[in-house]
Amino acid sequence: MEFGKVSMRTRGNPVPRNFWRPGRGARAVIFREEPNVDPSAGPTITRDVTGATPTGGKPVVGVPVAREPAAGDSAVGQAVLDAFAPEWRHDPYPSYEILRAAGPFPPGPLGLRLVPRYADCNAVLQNPVWSHAEEPELLHPGSDILDLPASFLWMEPPDHTRLRGLVSKAFTLRTIERLRPRVEQVVDELIDQAVAAGEVDLIEALAYPLPLTMICELLGVPTEDHPAVRRMSAGIARGLDPDVLLTPEEVAARTDAAREFIEFFGALIARRRAQPQDDLISALAAVEAAGDRLTAHEMLATLVVLVVAGHETTVNLVGNGVLALLRNPDQFALLRGTPDLAAPAVDELLRYDAPSQLTTRVATREIELSGHTFAPGDSVMVMFGSANRDTDAFDEPDRLDLTRYTGRNSVNRHMSFGIGLHYCIGAPLVRLEMEVALRALAGRAATIELLADPPVYRPNLVVRGMTELPVRLTG
Repeated sequence: MEFGKVSMRTRGNPVPRNFWRPGRGARAVIFREEPNVDPSAGPTITRDVTGATPTGGKPVVGVPVAREPAAGDSAVGQAVLDAFAPEWRHDPYPSYEILRAAGPFPPGPLGLRLVPRYADCNAVLQNPVWSHAEEPELLHPGSDILDLPASFLWMEPPDHTRLRGLVSKAFTLRTIERLRPRVEQVVDELIDQAVAAGEVDLIEALAYPLPLTMICELLGVPTEDHPAVRRMSAGIARGLDPDVLLTPEEVAARTDAAREFIEFFGALIARRRAQPQDDLISALAAVEAAGDRLTAHEMLATLVVLVVAGHETTVNLVGNGVLALLRNPDQFALLRGTPDLAAPAVDELLRYDAPSQLTTRVATREIELSGHTFAPGDSVMVMFGSANRDTDAFDEPDRLDLTRYTGRNSVNRHMSFGIGLHYCIGAPLVRLEMEVALRALAGRAATIELLADPPVYRPNLVVRGMTELPVRLTG
């Protein structure tokens, strides 16, 4: 990484050496735990350069860590390091601001150029010259494709068009709206249980069970198998991060989860062929049986990506969104007084703290963008979270404003569902689940008190969210 004299020395930074391409002048320093550090500065994390935590070290993710940049380090280089360091997962936005101010396409990890500005993100995502199909090789080089069952997520036309078309009817606005009564029933039951308990982890009490229940029911996964689906999904979601940021155990967990998913769905498909039901698995099994539009492997991979993406996004949206409301009580009060704000509030919460932070693209031919010429094969990292906070795209982007998307003013759409060919196919379901959850929380919980701030975050970079969100509710 070339930023003048930038080094990889960041206090507590666990980003491994090979996250930065060899020969770019980056170096890493291993820091040891310092038990006598001033608690107000936050703990120091013991890690080696592979990202593993040595015996005796206790990783803390989501708590501020004292930073002591080396003399001569540039602000841009420091911002790149902090943007990818797990201990700053709770608030990457100051780093994003520095990257946007640095000019288009600062150099980033893995030999990629970063795309932190809204206009550039929009231009990349809208232009089919930029391909998403190479992401497995960029982030997971050497991994067996069977261990990365992402289906159309990493495809380009015509295969992307064919596979997406097979499942898109299940996620149309009209189809999803018919699920509203069931979503409301699930949310009411979960809120009742949370209020009765008093103090709960809202991730466990609401954010996970709501979308997991809905996507499993839509696909046709039996209720008794929901816990197993969640466990397998967690391994896949963590494994979406670049392999060099994963421990060997996490890579192995992704492999095990992918293979277990394939076996699980293979058995379920066989049952649905014998006894079809009114669910998406039965519909896809009928198409696969015809043999001309869907192979067995494509169907299995499609089911895996639908179940993982179908609930992980909402889990993090619910967690991030509720946290934002609790930190901005004036906006929560506004929602309580105006329940119909729930639908536009979903978009503002998606913009304010995106559950999915980034994606990658590779140029398929030479192209110029914002004064930079990209050659065929050049790769970029599109930063949704940064684009959503760009002052050139949004007024006061660091301020939560639940009225932003009410139609009173013209406003840019957020990047959190992507834009263009790979726009999130499950967006209508995510919106519905979050809208119903917001209405219930605003209308049925008299008080919600945050018990830990900042909460603990998962180390995940691509799919960003909390490990837990402890709150106290009263009815």
